[in-house]
Amino acid sequence: MMSEKYTNINNHNASRSVPPVQDPPGQVSVKFRDSALQTFPPSAQEGKIAGGSGPPRDVDATFSKPTSGSSEQPTANWVKAFTVTAYQPYFDVDTSDILERIKESLFPFKGTFNEKTANRPDLYGPFWICTTLIFVSASIGTSITYLADKIRHKEWDYDIHMLTWSACVLYGYVVIVPITLYIVLKYLSVPLGLVQLLCLYGYSLFVFIPAGCLSIVPVEMFRWVVVGVAGFMSAMFVASNLRSHIVSAGERWFWIVSGITLLQLALSIVLKIYLFSVST
Repeated sequence: MMSEKYTNINNHNASRSVPPVQDPPGQVSVKFRDSALQTFPPSAQEGKIAGGSGPPRDVDATFSKPTSGSSEQPTANWVKAFTVTAYQPYFDVDTSDILERIKESLFPFKGTFNEKTANRPDLYGPFWICTTLIFVSASIGTSITYLADKIRHKEWDYDIHMLTWSACVLYGYVVIVPITLYIVLKYLSVPLGLVQLLCLYGYSLFVFIPAGCLSIVPVEMFRWVVVGVAGFMSAMFVASNLRSHIVSAGERWFWIVSGITLLQLALSIVLKIYLFSVST
């Protein structure tokens, strides 16, 4: 049998450990230490690369909060003003919210618009109201000139400047006037936000949309009455909603409210003269 060819192994020597092999002369043995390997990802958040979407806890906080005793605002605050996400909350409204606020603007003497929109002022409604009014004003003005020229048997020529002019006037008014008013109220320590003012002035222009549509009637006196009523309603809507806030400014509140009312009336007169002034 093949097993007889193998040499018997001494049981005494087999039970002992095999002696280590000595290194040849001139060679150095390399020894490896046991390394404490970690699983990925680590269970504990260590170092500057931490789990989650937030910044590491041990990073430099210079840009996240101002230094104690310093009046400088965080850098991230003004940087966010140039991002789309900063304005996303002001466009987060649905159709029912827009319709409710439009309905509120048609009752100028209630004075509850600012209270209902204090927590959620929007810019979606003001933008589309102003944009719609621009196209309505330009189209109505063009239609009036077209009808007038047809009645007089004159050649009609479309004026593109009417659209650009109405856009400059309305966009400029709904932005510049609230910003100016915000600066004045800030100086008088009246707590009213800029977005809230932009929202209020944007919805105050809605009444001019149906007024513009009615101005297609070729009766000059009727146009003056319609635009005058729209201007009065718009002015009262803004004044009644700002009065309760501006009263805290002291005796000057009357002059501020009067100036706001006159500006709204002046806007209605400008719209009438430059867009609905063609007599047939």
